[in-house]
Amino acid sequence: MAEAAVEAEYAGGAWVLDPPRTDVSADADTVWVVLTGRVVITHPDATSPTEVPIDTIGPGGVFGFSALLSGGAVEFRARATEPSIVIRLPGELIRPLFATPTGLAFLADAVTSASTRRGGPVEGSAGRTVGELLSAPAVFVPVGTTVRDAVRHMTDQGSSYVLVPLRGSRHGIFTDRDLRIRVVAAGIGVDTPIERVMTSPAETVTADRLAGTVLMDMLELGLRHMPVVSSRGEVLGVVEDSDLHAASTRRSFVVRRAVASASSSAELADAGKLVPRLVVDLFRGGTDATAVSAILSVVVDSLVRRAVEIEWSARPEVPRDHFAWITLGSVARREAMPSSDVDSALTWADATADPDARGQSNAVPRTRDEALMDLAARVHAGLDGAGLPSDTNGAVASSPRFARSAGQWESAAAHWLSNPFGERGNPAKDSGLIMSSLMIDGRVVWGPKELHTVPEAYRRLLVDHPDALRLQLRDALAGRARLRSLRDVLARRGGTFDLKAHALTPIVNLARWGGLSVGMASASTPARLAAASGNGMLSEGDVSTLTEVFALLQRLRLSHQIDQISAGHRPGDVLIMADLTPLERSLLTDGVREIAAVQRRVGYLAANVGVHR
Repeated sequence: MAEAAVEAEYAGGAWVLDPPRTDVSADADTVWVVLTGRVVITHPDATSPTEVPIDTIGPGGVFGFSALLSGGAVEFRARATEPSIVIRLPGELIRPLFATPTGLAFLADAVTSASTRRGGPVEGSAGRTVGELLSAPAVFVPVGTTVRDAVRHMTDQGSSYVLVPLRGSRHGIFTDRDLRIRVVAAGIGVDTPIERVMTSPAETVTADRLAGTVLMDMLELGLRHMPVVSSRGEVLGVVEDSDLHAASTRRSFVVRRAVASASSSAELADAGKLVPRLVVDLFRGGTDATAVSAILSVVVDSLVRRAVEIEWSARPEVPRDHFAWITLGSVARREAMPSSDVDSALTWADATADPDARGQSNAVPRTRDEALMDLAARVHAGLDGAGLPSDTNGAVASSPRFARSAGQWESAAAHWLSNPFGERGNPAKDSGLIMSSLMIDGRVVWGPKELHTVPEAYRRLLVDHPDALRLQLRDALAGRARLRSLRDVLARRGGTFDLKAHALTPIVNLARWGGLSVGMASASTPARLAAASGNGMLSEGDVSTLTEVFALLQRLRLSHQIDQISAGHRPGDVLIMADLTPLERSLLTDGVREIAAVQRRVGYLAANVGVHR
């Protein structure tokens, strides 16, 4: 088969397969395998590169086998979205392989996936969390278990996976798919220790994540199983992709496919234009505001990742390995709104060398810092074109303040803990409270997660830096929910109220402090509040109140911004009070009162009892 294989290179945007040609008989007896790059499958009548694809094929992916096995015509097109190498394999050598057990399993999986795409997902449960979908406890085997014993245990438990505890809170995972590919197909004996063929460490997800967004993450990572952990890292169970299909969202998949197929900034901009309509359709179709916000955050993540990939593909002289792109702010917390801008940071391994300019015509030597910040500036330019504006306060990866090596970030975090207000009189120095608040929220969306070193420095604030924890609380209480100002506004027809600044931000800041008080760094606002319940300062009642008010405010905020989008206006957070219904005004008034009451109680305890936990 290797001797008969034909390897072909395609530029980004080139058609790999174009069946409208007169003679396509050869194509009908061929199977294609993507070696490197990315290929999208489109309908035969799709002529524009911006049309939404049927599927996206990455390295190792196979396409063309349907026509091969049915003997029919090729009824699709295939286009490379980036420089790709694709292998053509002749049908007479491939066809017998589909009669083997592995081949039949592959076809069964392909048919199931195709049926799912045709039938479409059910949207009614998009707001359920993965924790709610767990139906059984996790299945474990210890390190050193043989493949034979692991499979026997899987069979006894009726499970398609086993987890293997590793050092710390990490786990390895071995699935029935690993058995087929890594053991049977690879010819490895069943007496092999499980750790040699498992995936380690396993990707995990917290129980508060919404099912629809987790499914999209799993599809993007090529995973079928995802361990679900508590806020403290304990494994609660494992969800499978089949558990989540009913909670997925058809429209969001359409947008994600358009993003995945983009091979240039212009195509990415076209994909970005689909996002506002996605948000409007989701919310008006009955999807909960929290779920819409989380799905929007995942879609923004995909746009950011694709923008990074497009810019890196165009600049081969910039090293690709050991870099991470960090998303900050509401998108990082998975609480994005249509008005959200894109905050970002960049980090890289300390040993990373300067870019190699050899072979680049008219190339000007640059340091790694210059090259990466220039790349970040181009990424943000592409995102601006896709309707995702950069942070107006300068929290972007193209700024030296937000582009550092992992070691530099670690040193900066230590400095912030010792000097939370920066150096007085020198505005160029970082404010530790501001920078730490931004970076603690940060989430890696491209590259190795371990390069984001700042959150780890803040996990032991209570023990190692109690004074810094007190300052975090003082900063969280400084931005009071403005109940009195709201009363003044309500007394004047046509008054305004800033939902984000005067209501939501106080909850977000208090939740961030609450999470840090129990060792939780990066997480969503509701997850941080839940973790902080009973920490000695926030009671269960406080947490329940703040969580409920946060959901109410997000719903009001999203409804307001969708009305603005539908009217052709730029979405924002300032409400005109006269436009609210009497019920909405009453709910908003009560909500702000509740936030202010919690702030007063916590402030009283901090002043008279002290911050102990």
